[in-house]
Amino acid sequence: MARARSSPGGRLAQDLAWRLEALAYDAVTLLARAFPIDAVSDFGAALLRRLGPLTSAHQVVLRNLRIAFPDLSPEAIDALADQQWVQTGRTFAEFPIIDRIVAAGDRIEIVNAERLAEIARTGEPVVFVSGHLSNWEIMPAVIAHSGVVCHMTYRAANNPYFDKRIRDNRFRYGVRLFAPKGGDGAREVLEALGRGESVALMNDQKFNGGVAAPFFGKQAHTAPGPSRLALRFDTVLQPMSVQRLAKARFRVIVHPPIKPTSSGDRSADIARSVGRINTFMEERIAERPAEWFWTHKRWPNETYSRRRR
Repeated sequence: MARARSSPGGRLAQDLAWRLEALAYDAVTLLARAFPIDAVSDFGAALLRRLGPLTSAHQVVLRNLRIAFPDLSPEAIDALADQQWVQTGRTFAEFPIIDRIVAAGDRIEIVNAERLAEIARTGEPVVFVSGHLSNWEIMPAVIAHSGVVCHMTYRAANNPYFDKRIRDNRFRYGVRLFAPKGGDGAREVLEALGRGESVALMNDQKFNGGVAAPFFGKQAHTAPGPSRLALRFDTVLQPMSVQRLAKARFRVIVHPPIKPTSSGDRSADIARSVGRINTFMEERIAERPAEWFWTHKRWPNETYSRRRR
């Protein structure tokens, strides 16, 4: 059956909608940059604390929290859901002003910064791994400012005008190299590691067709890409995490590296490595549960179905 093509009018309407969306982002950015950093963060916290529970994503948050923490009371779950909206609101509001947070000089504390200095000094290519913890945009900024040559992967926005603004904003706070997810991005990542450059990937979201590994006591499909890359290039996984100290002040932690075991059974080696990453993420989330991004469905659909029943 022939695939229907969009009409010129439909394409024009889509382009207009994209442009309007980008203009709205420009207006929000201009407004945010006119106010003090903590005021912007506080506004985002208050806004999503009020609006978040009114969205369909709130039910996803509640289900995720019940799966991860089955022993918590309904009141404790509601309190965690409330606080995660506060944290998510701060993160989204802070995105247009990350460069100001970085430039302030006293808003980011780095634990084990000497490990980043070592990677930069030796030119050792590593695979950075992390997740959507607190304001996760702080981590690539810290990596970039450490002197490590690193390609940051990201999923490009459908709106090309909005995507350009995201890239331009990241450029302002020092992130220069991007490797969009997908076929082209995979080639860029392989070429970068082949040249001895590092790559950074988020590894905490559901990946259909990925490796099933335990996550808060339930099997969760996880992308094998970071583990596969580390094994292929005989390097380490370099975990990092970020914590919010107060308002728009952060602690970035460079954790001990994870060296995947190479037994000759590549599938088993990847599965073990993925399990270690899931364990790392679970530990970080359990430490500060309100600071993880709970609005995405992390587990398979059947896990949610069983929970509802």
